[in-house]
Order: sequence, then structure tokens, then C-alpha cells
Amino acid sequence: MSIQEMRRIGGEGSRETFELIIGPVHMETENFSIIVTVEGDTVVEAKVNAGFLHRAFEKLAENRTYIQNVPLLLRVCVPDPDHAETAYSMAVEQLLDIEIPDRAKYIRTIVLEMARISAHLFWTFGMSAAVGLYTVGQWSVADRERFIELFEELTGARIYHIYNFPGGVRYDIPMGWTDKLMKVVNHMEKRLKEYDKVFFENDILITRSRGLAKISTEEAISLGVTGPNLRATGVPYDFRKLDPYAAYPYIDFEIPTGKYGDAYDRIMVRRREIEISLNIIKQAIKELPSGPIMAPIPHPLYYNVPPGDAYARVESSKGEFGFYVVSDGSDRPWRVHIRGPSFIHGVQLLEKLLKNVRIADIPVVLKSLDNCPPDIDR
Repeated sequence: MSIQEMRRIGGEGSRETFELIIGPVHMETENFSIIVTVEGDTVVEAKVNAGFLHRAFEKLAENRTYIQNVPLLLRVCVPDPDHAETAYSMAVEQLLDIEIPDRAKYIRTIVLEMARISAHLFWTFGMSAAVGLYTVGQWSVADRERFIELFEELTGARIYHIYNFPGGVRYDIPMGWTDKLMKVVNHMEKRLKEYDKVFFENDILITRSRGLAKISTEEAISLGVTGPNLRATGVPYDFRKLDPYAAYPYIDFEIPTGKYGDAYDRIMVRRREIEISLNIIKQAIKELPSGPIMAPIPHPLYYNVPPGDAYARVESSKGEFGFYVVSDGSDRPWRVHIRGPSFIHGVQLLEKLLKNVRIADIPVVLKSLDNCPPDIDR
């Protein structure tokens, strides 16, 4: 953990109080910093010090055409951009009153579950560093690269794929691509057993996270917590089931939940989600229909969208990711508002959970919430 500045602000003797500025140039605080007041090595108060990343996504979206916003708005969450571009595209599709073809629904589902796995593997890298178990972090980065290579073959890009467009998807699946994906899926299913032995069942991880930063179901709901952080409290709340989209209505899968709402439950919910996502991909590949990949839409560079408003949401790797889009009938949105999970998890919830924890536990609490700093700064 990188402490940029430390200064005494009050107290005497053993009751001295210090202010620490942690981050932002460190992987455990990501691209934002936290200002904590400590007494000894116990956190008395924590304040998120954000604002180190790109800003004003929503205002910028009002000055770009609907299609130009796809490569812009996916940058709201760098580790998981595909869910952002899908939610935005779904909102535009509602305004246009179009339904995407069945083949596009299944391809979107495959891409979104690949994105979920990739994001969770990237999170595993950060969590392994937070508790000092670096081996599995190196594994997860290497295994994530297998999915990135498949993304590159499918979309032409490694990170920002710009693939889910209003009306469907940009490209069809290349010949032999699903066979390569199945090999990676089979590899990951075997690999997870090794992850369990080295990391998820490791006494160090369990000791560092069990009972840490607990939150009840009632507290989570009152704050607006969603995604794995809510499911860790025991609530099976997942928009893939509750408000299904893409091909999720046709796929059978479980919703993993925790029991205590602590850091360990949040960790294990994400671990189980990787396994479930692998199974969803296998089902989607097996049932993948033939046919078109795009619905008939106006010319993408200058079509006008009928007046109205729409809200579309998806279950991203971090929770509810939604876009509220208002059209005035022109070729660009009149208003775009983003409902991202990280502002709640990375500000309100984080500041609440850091109180009374030890300094050494700050990275564990932070990583257990899996925030996306661009979503906070937007």
C-alpha cells in the first residue's frame, strides 16, 4: 500500500490521531485515493478522494451522434466495457422500437459472459496482491489473456471492443472461433480447481477476509448496493434473471449468494460466478442459431431517433449498469445519464466499511468491493 502523505492532526500519547493519504498511484487504490484518519493503526474515518480520471461522459454524449457514443461510453468502466456498450445500445434500441435478431442475442450473451470472466480474473489479480498471495494473480492475468486474444479475433480490439451496436453486433463469429473459445472454457474449468487450492481455500485469504467489513442485507438495499456485493448478503438479485435480456431467458443458470455479507463472501460470490459464466457460454454456443446479426436500422452515421426516453440496464461484473437516454428527435441524445454501481460501492459503501478496520485491511476491503474508478469520476 502506497502512503503518499502522513501528518499528525491531534491527540496525545497513545491516542494520537494521524491523517494518511493513500494512493492514487498504486494498484490497490487504483486510480483514486482515500484520505483516512487513524488512531494507532485503526481507521477512525475514511473519505474517498476521487477525480483523477476522465470526466463528463454524460455531457460529452449530448454532443455526439448515437453511434459515436458507443466508443465513448464504454470507457466508463475499463475492465468491463462490454456491459456499458450493451446497456447503452439497448436503450437506443428501445427508442428505435427494434428487437435484435436471435443470433445477435446469443452472441451478445457469449461476449458479456466472456467480459464477466475477464473482469473477475483481473479482480483476482488485485485481490491476490492485497493479501500477499501473488502466484494466483500471475495465473489470472495469463488466463485473462486467453480471453483477450479471443476478443481481438472477434472484434479487432483487445480492450475496447466497440462490438455491441444498436441493432445487434458489428461482426459475425469467425470460422473456428467457437472451437477456440470452448478450449479456453475447458481450460478455465480445470484451472479453477488450482485457483481453489492456492487461493480461494487458502487459510491466509480466509483469515484476512472472513468477518471483515460486514454489511447486512437491509444496509445494502438502503444504500442501493447491487451485483456481487448485494448477493454476498444472501439476496439472489441478478438482472439476468429478474429483467432478462439478450439470450438469458433461454439459458439455465444459478445465482450464487453469500450468507454473512463480509469480504470473504464477496470474494467467493465472484469465484462462483466465473464457474457459472463458463457454463452459460457453453450453453449459448450449443444453442447458437443461424441468421442475421443486425436488425434493419437507419444509416448509422446520421439517423434521427424518435422523441422519447428509455432506460436499459444489464448485470455487469460489478452490479447494475444502466443508461437513461432522452431523445428530442435529432441525430444525437438530448440527455444521457449513467447509473453505474461503483459510485455507490466505491464512495458511500467504502467509506462506511472502512471505519474501525486496521490499516493493513484497507486494500482487502477495497478490492472486495471491486470498484471501477472511471465510473466514480464520470
